[in-house]
Amino acid sequence: MQYPEPIAQLIDSYMKLPGIGQKTATRLAFFTIDMNGDDVTRFAKSLISAKRDLHFCSICGNITESDPCDICRDKTRDQSQILVVEQAKDIMVMEKMKEYHGLYHVLNGVLSPIEGKGPEDLNISSLLKRLQTNEAVKEIIIATNATPEGEATAMYLSRLIKPAGIKVTRLAHGLSVGTDIEYADEMTLFKAVEGRTEM
Repeated sequence: MQYPEPIAQLIDSYMKLPGIGQKTATRLAFFTIDMNGDDVTRFAKSLISAKRDLHFCSICGNITESDPCDICRDKTRDQSQILVVEQAKDIMVMEKMKEYHGLYHVLNGVLSPIEGKGPEDLNISSLLKRLQTNEAVKEIIIATNATPEGEATAMYLSRLIKPAGIKVTRLAHGLSVGTDIEYADEMTLFKAVEGRTEM
């Protein structure tokens, strides 16, 4: 059975979202049709507003309504540290923790030769420019994911930044709270041992 064109287009639109296949897209499309008109209008307006009103901070690459973003404008934050993350959503996770009070820099991805992503495709040149123009920065904390691509990106950044005399650190990886050692994989255990701290 062929769906009417508006439903088919809605299904196709939902399938463009990551992790959404045909079945889920169809379910979402019919759920949307069942929503009341005001909710659909608000949903559509929020999509348009997010696309129209948000942009990347010219300093750190964070998603923001104003440029520079609130974090870059906040002079009470520790100007000596920049935490480098893969995506802007990683900043939100760090901010929820309320323990880090430095600055951020968003790479917008990681090095991935398989996907054809090289250094020129990432937000690296603006990071280097920040370091050249801001002598207050004493430490770069690399917080890329513990994937082969994240590790390669961390190593690449470290090689670029260390010659400038700036301390480069990496977030510790390893066992999460509540994890039994017997169920951890070898890489997680290796990272846990490597990132051990003195008690």
